[in-house]
Amino acid sequence: MSQRRGLGLGKRQRRYGVMGFLRPALLFLLSRENAHGYSLLDGLTEFGFNSKQLDPSLVYRTLREMEESGWIASHIGEESRGPQRRVYQLQPEGKTYLAELIGGLRRRLDDINNLLQTYDQELK
Repeated sequence: MSQRRGLGLGKRQRRYGVMGFLRPALLFLLSRENAHGYSLLDGLTEFGFNSKQLDPSLVYRTLREMEESGWIASHIGEESRGPQRRVYQLQPEGKTYLAELIGGLRRRLDDINNLLQTYDQELK
């Protein structure tokens, strides 16, 4: 007898699911204002991320990847009294990419709603 775990998704697919939502959430937060990593981690809770379960290294790795892709830029902020923090800002390419990601999320939402409606109609 086999045990079912999660949705049967491999580790890579589960990570992609998180990444598929993490990137647009981070880009959207940066569309509001420039921010450092800790404030972005806090801001992600607005979109359902659990700050206690979200690995900060995943967020910082994602920020580095987005910077390498030209979607965001960063600089060392000097306004902090404590250690200097890296401040991230959205670039025009990032704004365009965010719009593409949001379009993809809207299509996925339509697909999910269609499945739920069909399920409700056929199983009631």
